[in-house]
Amino acid sequence: MLKRIAVKDIQLGMFICEFCGSWMEHPFWKTKFLLTDEKDMQAILASGIKELWIDVTQGADLGAAVPGKTEEEVARETEAVLLGAEKTQHSEKVSLEDEIQTAAKLCAKAKEAVIEMFSDARMGKAIKIEQARALVEDISDSVLRQPHALISLARLKTADEYTYMHSVAVCALMIALARQLNLGEDGVREAGFAGLLHDIGKVGIPMKVLNKPGKLTDSEFAIVKSHPEVGAKILIESYQVSPMVLDVCLHHHEKVDGTGYPHGLKGDTISLYAKMGAVCDVYDAITSNRPYKKGWAPADSIRKMAEWSKGHFDEAVFQAFVKTVGIYPTGSLVRLESGRLAVVVEQNETSLLNPTVKVFFSAKTKMPIIQETLDLSKLVGKEKIIGRESPDDWGFKNLDKLWSGIG
Repeated sequence: MLKRIAVKDIQLGMFICEFCGSWMEHPFWKTKFLLTDEKDMQAILASGIKELWIDVTQGADLGAAVPGKTEEEVARETEAVLLGAEKTQHSEKVSLEDEIQTAAKLCAKAKEAVIEMFSDARMGKAIKIEQARALVEDISDSVLRQPHALISLARLKTADEYTYMHSVAVCALMIALARQLNLGEDGVREAGFAGLLHDIGKVGIPMKVLNKPGKLTDSEFAIVKSHPEVGAKILIESYQVSPMVLDVCLHHHEKVDGTGYPHGLKGDTISLYAKMGAVCDVYDAITSNRPYKKGWAPADSIRKMAEWSKGHFDEAVFQAFVKTVGIYPTGSLVRLESGRLAVVVEQNETSLLNPTVKVFFSAKTKMPIIQETLDLSKLVGKEKIIGRESPDDWGFKNLDKLWSGIG
């Protein structure tokens, strides 16, 4: 039996199943282990993680007087957070199919541009700001035409290209989120520019630490956590960015409960754009494959972020983000009421719960079926999503080709 408990209530002898937060926030490579070491317990208490899951069948339980939450209670709370983001707005966009090839070419171009930008910064050269701004314009235009094409393609990066494509993905996510928040076109472009440059400080981290395929030591973890301040120094010396862009670089790891870094800012002392950067950065990080961990599926990631959202993220910003990417983001594997499995291919502008999906497999017969694209908003009362599925559980190797046509 699993329980979600407050970190302050952990005890030696508990079996830890999962930390309620991104794996960037704690020094543990494995998240499932029996807690037997006092040093490990102190590291958890000092990590900034506020809650975690324990398995009481494999380790110690809480005392009767200490509150904990069951999986069912947490599921109800999480569902309420996600359903609060149901949107009713309308906007004219091109289809994912129409934009996907353009977005794929832009991803390749953006990757090369960011590699060059990081290389220049690593060698102490000035960042080519005008080139970076032109790239943001191209990304902004693609996101305006169809936000889910470039955002979803950027998620498909390999572990080796994570550092570079993460900047592209966060740029696109910031642009889409800024439009969702109606920040105006100048605000949208600055948000995108901030997303592109938010991790520039990682040029100051040794590659052997950045790409280490195992648990970081305490000193290595401290080096990784220095990247916002390293990045801010690079941007200050460039004399070419706005205070807002600098602020996002410096504060995208702050949390609204004050447990973030580098300054432990809390609530409204964190700017709107830094709050946006925090959500976009975490989403792309946890959906991406890293040298030491395979990324979570997009729908699982949104649900986990909703679980942690109180304390981690600004509530209004997170709700806007869910509206931006969807409760079932493009590329999510879902089970339909009919027993068919489908991949989400496009979001619906009127309902987050009823995206367009492509059915391709029968969960009942465990056999492929004729592929068919369904707009679930037109099948209300006849067909609906009843749950998320893991591609690994079904052995699907190239699910992304179904929605992207690439691969």
